Amino acid sequence: MYLYIVVFITCILSAIGYYFSSRIMFIQKKSDDFIYNREVLGHKFDKSFFNSLDCEQFYINSRFGYKLSCTFFKPYENKNKFIILSHGVTVNSLNSYKYAELFLKRGFNVLLYEHRRHGKSGGTTTSYGYYEKFDLKSIVDWVYGKFGDDIILGIHGESMGAATIILYAGELDDRCNFYICDSAFVDLEIQLKYQLKKIYNLPVFPFFHLSKLFVFFRDKYWLSSVSPVSAIKNINNPILLIHCCNDDYTLSFHSKNLYEKKRDNKVLYIAEYGKHACALNENRSSYEAAIDDFLKSNSIS
Repeated sequence: MYLYIVVFITCILSAIGYYFSSRIMFIQKKSDDFIYNREVLGHKFDKSFFNSLDCEQFYINSRFGYKLSCTFFKPYENKNKFIILSHGVTVNSLNSYKYAELFLKRGFNVLLYEHRRHGKSGGTTTSYGYYEKFDLKSIVDWVYGKFGDDIILGIHGESMGAATIILYAGELDDRCNFYICDSAFVDLEIQLKYQLKKIYNLPVFPFFHLSKLFVFFRDKYWLSSVSPVSAIKNINNPILLIHCCNDDYTLSFHSKNLYEKKRDNKVLYIAEYGKHACALNENRSSYEAAIDDFLKSNSIS
């Protein structure tokens, strides 16, 4: 009888761990139609502006064996300013077009790419920056390899894309001239615990601990290793941190804490309106002013 009880409890705990780890690894993505309707039909950017530009679409190899889908706008043949755009979780590169428009009009050549398991890129799981940071390094290496080491190169990221930037620059490679991180989280465990309580109203124990263990067994990394707040201490180049004060998905204290942990070369812009990753949409004038001031203060104009 005792053995049956142990087996039963083990099966229940395993089912819980498998279910919640699946929710993490295979987070439900927004449909292409939803993103198109929100971004294009919602006039988040000027579609006619992009229709006037030539773009190149291609793939870059990930070190993990899949391909990363890229779109490159290079309308400025004589300009040496480049920026990479790193989108958030559950969306695709179309979500980055509003940021592309902003930087294109400021004289940057723009490279959009899609994270693993998103858009047209390969990859089977989402790891919130753990594996994505290596993919970002592949993108950066491609840009420097093609255009030389003397270019000005920055990266702009939103949500998971912003966290990925910090992990990349703090743990792998701080070569880029600047970073702009919109709505980043400080630590994946903190973010997931918050979402566990908010969405499911469940306690951390045992649900989070089981999820953490199963993610490690299934995807070969610990959630605790996805910690932008630890990585940002190692970044020397300048960072602009952006967050909406009313963000209820990733609370604004995340960017405030990241700002406190970076030693210097840092700017924090808290947008007055909007929720998660809506700072540009809801505060366009002040968002653009924050970008311009940041670039000017770092002699990038």
